[in-house]
Amino acid sequence: MTGSVPRMGLCPIGKFVFSNEDAVRLKRRLQAKLREWNVGFVDLEGVLEDGLVKDQRHVDVAVEHFRKAGVDCLYMPHCNFGTEGAVGMIARQLGLPTLLWGPRDEAPLPDGRRLRDSLCGLFASSKVLHKLGVPFTYIENCGLEDAPLREGVDRFLRAVSVADALRNGVRIGVIGQRIDFFWTTIINESELLQRFHVELLPLDMVDFVQAMRDRAAENCALYQEEVTELRQRFRVEGFPTDEPLINVLAARDQMRALADGHALDGLALQSFMSVVDAAGAYCTYAESCVADRLPYGAETDVHGVISDLLLRRAMLGEAPAYLAEFTVRHPEDDNAVLLWHAGAPLSMCDPADTPTVGHHWILPSPLSGMVHFKLREGPITVARFDGDHGEYRLAVGEGHSVPGPRTLNNYVWMQVDDWPAWERTLMEGPFIHHCAMAYGHFADALTEACKYVPGLEVVRLGA
Repeated sequence: MTGSVPRMGLCPIGKFVFSNEDAVRLKRRLQAKLREWNVGFVDLEGVLEDGLVKDQRHVDVAVEHFRKAGVDCLYMPHCNFGTEGAVGMIARQLGLPTLLWGPRDEAPLPDGRRLRDSLCGLFASSKVLHKLGVPFTYIENCGLEDAPLREGVDRFLRAVSVADALRNGVRIGVIGQRIDFFWTTIINESELLQRFHVELLPLDMVDFVQAMRDRAAENCALYQEEVTELRQRFRVEGFPTDEPLINVLAARDQMRALADGHALDGLALQSFMSVVDAAGAYCTYAESCVADRLPYGAETDVHGVISDLLLRRAMLGEAPAYLAEFTVRHPEDDNAVLLWHAGAPLSMCDPADTPTVGHHWILPSPLSGMVHFKLREGPITVARFDGDHGEYRLAVGEGHSVPGPRTLNNYVWMQVDDWPAWERTLMEGPFIHHCAMAYGHFADALTEACKYVPGLEVVRLGA
């Protein structure tokens, strides 16, 4: 599973008390809802009587079934009460993110009897999960048609997608070594591997440059056609000849080839100056193209790539994220800040803007190749994975775009609930100025994911 919707193990819970018929009816209605929501699941039909866990003797059968099916998470709806011992043992033995929910019970029958006590059973099962040290997600006791159920299932699946990245392992390619004066991007590679299953694959810059040049020579005619099209679609400035742009396109394709050839989940690039000098241009357009396809971090920011990857996982791979920077406060809005950097996915460009490929406006250089465009408007989530001294945190927060002054490179002004509080939290660490951003609100899913990643503490920015 890579950024796709996790496959759920549906483990309906019943008990010998209360109405078995009502439990079966509830289970069937829930199965229909999951199909309606396009949630893939494996249930216990044909494995246990009525497809329900109703006895502790059912534990081994259920565990073996779900293991063989290779499910990514466990959903344990309490259909009439709860066999709490079985709930605890199944969840602990599978070791998967676990979701608890039960239907809101109707009024007692006219004679005073009740068909189920789902809420009561949930209290018992949650206690056992606590006792056994099993983390779980809980959706409030509600009806099948109520919004909290659908929203809760969606949030849980997104959280599972995020957590699985650091539970099952990811592979990040690193082209070139860390830029000497960027001490903020110093990382502990051993800890990332041992604690979060993040494997870093070092990729030699000399080899990369040679492969870029070989591609440029071998595919010159095709690249020439693409450069002509690029000059028509974008404003291209500072390129008296096409050769540097051809090199940029070759750099793009070499990064993509490395990602495909090494089964990489993300890519970090030194960015400058080796590849810039070799190409005769800043390769920001190449970075923007790569970032549309996979998590990408400039300036050898490996923690930034992880941040980007986790945010994309929260979106189930439906859209890219962008490793931006918190830079300056809004000149008029005390709760707004500029999200800015270079190499944003081209798909994030504001529809009203036309990208410019031009000069670097900060570093004095005759070379061109920086991509300038405003990012589109919308709701925003930001995330930053970072750590020092063996303590790792994931900062997450939400805001929305607001109007602001024009600037260069890729940017959007974001308003939040209380920027001074955000600023202090980020400043006091262990975070740096780089943050992954994406459109939509996914902070709750990222927060929930941290339950399932030992050693990763969530920090909510703002209220």
